Amino acid sequence: MEDNRQRDDGQKFPGAQKPPSWEPVSRAEEDRLIRKGAREGALLGVLLVLPLGLLAFWLFWVYLSGQNAQTSLSSAEEKRALLEKLIEEHYYQEEDIDARALEDGMYRGMVQALQDPYSEYFTPEDLEKLFNQREGIYYGIGAYVNQDQETGLVRIAGLIPESPAEEEGLQENDLIFAVNGEEIQGKELQEVISLITGPENTEVSLTIVREGAGELMDFRLTRRKVERRTVDWEMKDQGIAHIVLREFDTVTEEQFAEALSMAKESGMKALVLDLRGNMGGNLSTVLEIARMMLPEGLIAYTEDKNGVREEFFCDGKQQLDIPMAVLINGNSASASELLAGALRDYEMAVLVGTTSFGKGIVQETFPLSDGSALKLTVSHYFSPKGVGIHGVGIAPDVEIAFDREAYIGPEKKDNQLDKALEILSGELAK
Repeated sequence: MEDNRQRDDGQKFPGAQKPPSWEPVSRAEEDRLIRKGAREGALLGVLLVLPLGLLAFWLFWVYLSGQNAQTSLSSAEEKRALLEKLIEEHYYQEEDIDARALEDGMYRGMVQALQDPYSEYFTPEDLEKLFNQREGIYYGIGAYVNQDQETGLVRIAGLIPESPAEEEGLQENDLIFAVNGEEIQGKELQEVISLITGPENTEVSLTIVREGAGELMDFRLTRRKVERRTVDWEMKDQGIAHIVLREFDTVTEEQFAEALSMAKESGMKALVLDLRGNMGGNLSTVLEIARMMLPEGLIAYTEDKNGVREEFFCDGKQQLDIPMAVLINGNSASASELLAGALRDYEMAVLVGTTSFGKGIVQETFPLSDGSALKLTVSHYFSPKGVGIHGVGIAPDVEIAFDREAYIGPEKKDNQLDKALEILSGELAK
């Protein structure tokens, strides 16, 4: 750097052989010069002290960094280890620390950060319960549930006949506000199910939000072994079979095949396929059930995030060639919508009820080596004609709202089912 200050060496006086002589100054001028010198001295002091202060602060920071070197993080793994260490050393209720629960909470939090209500982390215990449910056996209250997107609560989508839930007066579309006094808003569906289910003959308390009730309602139920019939059927007048499909679990394929066979043997001339409250289930199960009804051709197809398409076909060897009506409502979702959409695309059935839920995405469960598992949304599915229903649902051909008051009345009148029977009766009369 160049030094731009002038030197008192005579060179700043061109042509002079020596500096000029000093002349006396007045008292006022002397005071002015003293004040000027004081200001310049103070400024010089600041210029000298400021760098020294900054240097001292920097040295202090280096010292602190050295004292807290363990907080310097270079990876997520180091951060996790540090959090565990800090909890272990400083959390005041040491007896409440559960290392396994902390670890599971970390995994759950990672999946929850996706903000996808259908992606979940399963502990080994969660996974075992899930498998048992898919086999149609579990210990609980006997209610089908789903996640309500607007409130973040869990909704009762349907009730198993003669279950604790039905006996104690729970109703379809009730929202679960709390389980055993613990509010469940924002919790994953599987986590809430784990709170509700439990050992046989133990009690669980549910706090319910019911439309029109005006206040929260409390129910105390006793858990018991629930062996779910996922399929029921009965023969109505004029040879019209009514088959109720409550979900698509592992046992459903065999149960549906049995019900369909018995209906045929009983002289079935038309069919009401009841998918109300059916929130879906296994893709493989619904495809096999579709193959018991559809003609030869495409059942549905999926597309993943890379545009890779997977198609599912029917050989048409078991095609049902009879009039059909399909009952749907706002709790008919996923696999139910896939089946209803395929029957509509092939013009094999009239859809009756209210617009379906609108879940047109597919989840895949990835088992992990420690017995846990990760369920992730992996693709969208589409009907044979390429219709995607995610977020919009399927609108019925004949819209009719469910009359709850008539159903819970002494005659238990099901106005939606009656409408489907009326339509099929007209078809048979042609």
